[in-house]
Amino acid sequence: MSTILNTNGTSVQIPEIHKDVTGRFYVFTADWNEKITHALRDGATGVLRRSGIAKDHIISMSVPGTVELVNAAAAALLHDSANTEAIIVIGCVIRGDTPHFDYVCEIAANGVARLNALGKAPVVFGVLTVDNEQQALDRAGGILGNKGAEAAVAAIEMANLHAGIRENL
Repeated sequence: MSTILNTNGTSVQIPEIHKDVTGRFYVFTADWNEKITHALRDGATGVLRRSGIAKDHIISMSVPGTVELVNAAAAALLHDSANTEAIIVIGCVIRGDTPHFDYVCEIAANGVARLNALGKAPVVFGVLTVDNEQQALDRAGGILGNKGAEAAVAAIEMANLHAGIRENL
């Protein structure tokens, strides 16, 4: 079993997939701040592949920005919930001089929370909300690991949890 570097400097094991996890893992990535978000996406898809998920069960799609991640995740739940094991949304919002940062972060966080409350499939929040680009780079494969990879670990763990719940019904 392989591991990834966690942002607190420790190693995190990539979990094994539950035998009943056979559906799709969606990875939606905001193209805004793409140098960072694409590194996060690559970290997430890499962990999913290393865990044994077949390449054709990883659906990776782009959206323009972080706000649009909520719509993409909702669309996957609406159109493919029966085959969806987990959804990872990946974005990066860097604080600026206007309140735009706060609005985008709030929309994304609240939207993902509402989708999770539906209980259909886990939606993992892989959105960096940072003060500057260096903080983002440190968390997108830099000295603090890759938050996209960590989001994939959470997605696998939650997909396993959902499979365990279904198994015990």
